[in-house]
Amino acid sequence: MTQLKSQVSRTRARQAPPADDPFRYGWRFVHRPTPDDPSHLEQVPLTLEDVLHPEVGDFIVHSIRHETDQRYLTDVLQARLERTGEAIVMSDIRIAWDVPGLRPHSPDVMVIPGITKRDNWSTFDVAQEGQRPALIIEITSPETRENDLVRKVEHYARAGVAQYVIVDYLEREEPLRLRLLDYRLVGERYVLHPADEHGRVYLESARLWLGIADNHVVCYNERGEVMGNYTAMMEQAEAAQAQAWREAEARAAAEEQARREAEARAAAEERARLAEEQARREAEARAAAEEQARRESEARAAEAAARAAAEEQARREAEARAAAEEQARREAEARAAAEEQARREAEARAAEAAARAEVEARLRELEAELRRLRGEG
Repeated sequence: MTQLKSQVSRTRARQAPPADDPFRYGWRFVHRPTPDDPSHLEQVPLTLEDVLHPEVGDFIVHSIRHETDQRYLTDVLQARLERTGEAIVMSDIRIAWDVPGLRPHSPDVMVIPGITKRDNWSTFDVAQEGQRPALIIEITSPETRENDLVRKVEHYARAGVAQYVIVDYLEREEPLRLRLLDYRLVGERYVLHPADEHGRVYLESARLWLGIADNHVVCYNERGEVMGNYTAMMEQAEAAQAQAWREAEARAAAEEQARREAEARAAAEERARLAEEQARREAEARAAAEEQARRESEARAAEAAARAAAEEQARREAEARAAAEEQARREAEARAAAEEQARREAEARAAEAAARAEVEARLRELEAELRRLRGEG
């Protein structure tokens, strides 16, 4: 979660900062290019108005006491509400309201019900998320008390925050005193609700009592038991963190072992795969060679068949030519025989005609001789 960063002042809060300290509220870095440095960032002091309506990335000065109580409240409320999914608890997160004209704030602690999953908010947008804080707690600092005691009372009422609690350090008084101010929203205005006989106020949304002990805030559960303290919670957090680290290291070792075993299995599988791939390639090469030999054999067989077919075709064509020539010869012989027959028949007819003519001539001669002999001539 991106938070507005805070700078802890090592000076005791009751000691006022020098009047000429321009950074007593904090600072922000503003992009102001120079001829020598186009990316130049200038450190600009914050005003009281800037602290009231901060921007993401502002550095706001707080005391160690402020930091301690803020962390304690945040840890207790988170442990109380976030584990059950009732609400989320955020600290120093900028919040943009859905009220026209009301600029964003950055409460010390706020409880937002209706949201169970955290997001990486740098600004929580009420309109976009559809939820608003039910409880805001502000811890005063001597230089900025006016914002918490006056202006935020008006602003948070306008924003519709049901309960606004101020942890007010009267740090300019001796001895140091702390008081709790509990504002409850009635209609559109806050009404200051008195503390109980023990000086405690009830946090409605958390079902906890907030009180004061040794000039620090303390939370009490329904049975009146103290909900830890900052040191104890930090020790518990450190112990939990150490346990988490040990568990994380154990998980990391187990994951590393599993990773190595997985890598060994993967390497063995890769070797087996490579061997299978090599065998497959060799089988494919053999199959390709056999296929090539088969194709070459088929090509040779096809070539031989083509030659045989060509030879058969040539033989058949030769036989056809021979048959045609024989047929032509026979037809020529038949024509010659027919012509010879015709010639002979013509000669026979001519001989017969000549013979008839000769016979007729002889007959005529005989007839003439006969007539002569008869004396007829």
